[in-house]
Amino acid sequence: MQIVATTRNLQGTGASRRLRITGKTPGILFGAGQDAVKIEVDHNNLFHALKKEAFHTSILDLELDGQTTKVVLRDVQFHPFKPLVLHIDFQRVDENTKVESKVALRYENAEQSPAVTVENGTVTPLITEVSVLAAPAKTPEFIAVDLSKLTSKIIPGLQSVKAPAGVKIIARGANKNPALVSVKLPEAAVAAPVAAATTDKKKKK
Repeated sequence: MQIVATTRNLQGTGASRRLRITGKTPGILFGAGQDAVKIEVDHNNLFHALKKEAFHTSILDLELDGQTTKVVLRDVQFHPFKPLVLHIDFQRVDENTKVESKVALRYENAEQSPAVTVENGTVTPLITEVSVLAAPAKTPEFIAVDLSKLTSKIIPGLQSVKAPAGVKIIARGANKNPALVSVKLPEAAVAAPVAAATTDKKKKK
């Protein structure tokens, strides 16, 4: 994917505000041992590109003042309530440099799992993306997670996710194996064991 930028000469809050009024988004290009460069990008093209998963995980060709540089998206700031990109950061990379990025998890076959077909449960994703460390060329657009064997008692954790070769999933926080999804059973199914236990107690009396 390609994005076109130009060097931004004017700096400061006021300059950035005027830049946005003209339909441009201020940003910065850094990394690879080179000086950081302040840039500006066409807002509408950038806004539509950000809607694509691949834009967040792929190597991008950034054309700056006629020269193309390999980059990855490092950070983006949106307006709190307006459909407006306030600032964008790109990091220079080469194809062998491993970088940390976010990758979406795509859950598959949940509707065919025992949790749904047998237990009539409702499956809700708890984790929708993971941090991975990989060379940009090996960073996948998404990682598929098979839920065909899911039950209310067998919930897969983060460590069960199989990443592609050359990709390492990074677990944050104290819990290194958090649950990927939750399964909510119908109220009748939950109430039945309780009712059965109450009946057994009465019989014993």
